[in-house]
Amino acid sequence: MSNIKQQDWAYLAGFLDADGSIYVRVKPNNSYRYGFQISPSVVFFQSSKEKEKMVEIQKIFEAGYLRERKDGITEWTVGDQKSIRFIMENTMPFLRLKKKQAQLMLDVLDKKSEVKTKEDFVGVVERIDEFKTLNYSKKRKNDKEKVLAKLKFNLNIELKKKNLLAP
Repeated sequence: MSNIKQQDWAYLAGFLDADGSIYVRVKPNNSYRYGFQISPSVVFFQSSKEKEKMVEIQKIFEAGYLRERKDGITEWTVGDQKSIRFIMENTMPFLRLKKKQAQLMLDVLDKKSEVKTKEDFVGVVERIDEFKTLNYSKKRKNDKEKVLAKLKFNLNIELKKKNLLAP
């Protein structure tokens, strides 16, 4: 990925501004320490008529995977943190419309790597909630309030098991 030309980064930034999305989902998952998985994504959308071009672009950047949807759209999704960081840092100088989302993504990735306590985790979720004001999102279900409710519920269960909570 280090031999990518400057013009390719500029092209990718334009593609991202026009037909891309930068977001982080908070997904319930009890196998994670605080009961939620933080799932960052950068996704590019294009008509499946242009799938071969999408394959070429993905090969240049050596990241993510392609998926053809039933509605005739091909998605290129990048979900691993290292690749997301690399793409955000290198497209940032060229972004016009999604510069705030790219900066927020980098901030979330930094804070996510520093989580040591429940409070730290909630702080990351607060930052993720800021995507609501930057993106058009009608499906977002899990936010700071849901995370806090689950953390409190889990704490009550722990306390009951230890007989530290009145019935």
